[in-house]
Amino acid sequence: MQLSAIVEALLIASQNPLPSEEIARLVRSRVAEAEDARIRETEEGKEAPSLPDWLPILANTSPENAASAISELNKIYQESQRAFTIIERPKGWKLYTRLEYGEFVRQLFPGRKPERMSGPAMETLAIIAYRQPITKAAIEAVRGVACDGMIQKLLDRDLIRIGGRAELPGRPLLYETTDLFFEHFGIRSIDDLPNASELRKVKLPEPQDAPPAPDPEQQLAFSAIGIPAAAAENEADPASES
Repeated sequence: MQLSAIVEALLIASQNPLPSEEIARLVRSRVAEAEDARIRETEEGKEAPSLPDWLPILANTSPENAASAISELNKIYQESQRAFTIIERPKGWKLYTRLEYGEFVRQLFPGRKPERMSGPAMETLAIIAYRQPITKAAIEAVRGVACDGMIQKLLDRDLIRIGGRAELPGRPLLYETTDLFFEHFGIRSIDDLPNASELRKVKLPEPQDAPPAPDPEQQLAFSAIGIPAAAAENEADPASES
């Protein structure tokens, strides 16, 4: 019995992604279980069956062995033009349908149509992704506009989440990306983002430098002379965009 076949069986049976460490642990656990059963039967005076030749070989399965077996499986899938592949995500390895078959698979879910994100939403998400965990004030300092609507949209779509509170006056909320974000963009970690190491070191504007959003009295004043409040801020934050 080959390790690659065992790994394939585990990935098919598991509803959740499996890290290389967990795959290796499951394999070693099965070997230990078989050896313990053999010892018990021997102690009970029974004739213990001999272990299969392949079982002791798997006793020292490492995460590297598991990753190598997955690489071997993906090579087989590619050569045989299978419709799926094994991809590593933040929580581990999982079987996925290949992109070219996505339009066919989507027919299984007629009520779920892909939604395009607006430019402001993508900008807000990019800031959070590269500089997480980050406060709303820091996001607004970069964008120069209020981001309440964009943040709420990203929360509703489960692309970001509240990751705690900052050790700052008022204990503002901290925002970070979710597992769905990594799934959606096909990356394992923040380091896989383009130019991640450089962009995560760029000095951001301080929150106090960001232009404040106009208060209600300012909005009434702008409206009275026919100028939208957002225009006075040089950029609108289309919170009502779909």
